[in-house]
Amino acid sequence: MLMRTDPFRELDRLAQQLVGPGTWSKPSAMAMDAYREGDEYVVAFDLPGVTADAIDIDVERNMLTVKAERRPVAKADEVQMELSERPLGVFSRQIVLADTLDTEHIKADYDAGVLTLSIPIAERAKPRKISVGVGTGHKEISG
Repeated sequence: MLMRTDPFRELDRLAQQLVGPGTWSKPSAMAMDAYREGDEYVVAFDLPGVTADAIDIDVERNMLTVKAERRPVAKADEVQMELSERPLGVFSRQIVLADTLDTEHIKADYDAGVLTLSIPIAERAKPRKISVGVGTGHKEISG
C-alpha cells in the first residue's frame, strides 16, 4: 500500500479541528464556481454529503444566500470511528448579484453533491440593436 503525505492537508485538517464545525451563527465557507453560459449566469456549489432538504436558498433584493448543513450519519453503537476528515456542520455563502440578473426566475438543481443555480440575464441587460432612421428630419416638441 502506498502512503502519500500532504503537509497542507494535515494543516487544513488541524485548522478545521481547532475552529470546529460551522454553526448557524458562524457557518463555514463552501467552494463554488461562477460563470456565464449563454443568457444565464450559473453558480455551482460543492455540497457533498448534504441532503437536498438541508439546503436553504434565499434572495433578498440582490443578495443571494445559500446555507446547507451536513449532519452526522447515524452509526450503530458498536461502530468505533477510526478517522473522520469530512467536515460536519453548517456551510454558507453569500453573493451580491448584479442588477442585470433576473432574480425572479432562478432555477436550482442538486445532483451528485453539486448545487447548481441558473440565473437568467434580464432582458434589459441583453445586447440589442438600435435602428437608425434616415431622412426623418428634426421634429420640434411644442407644449
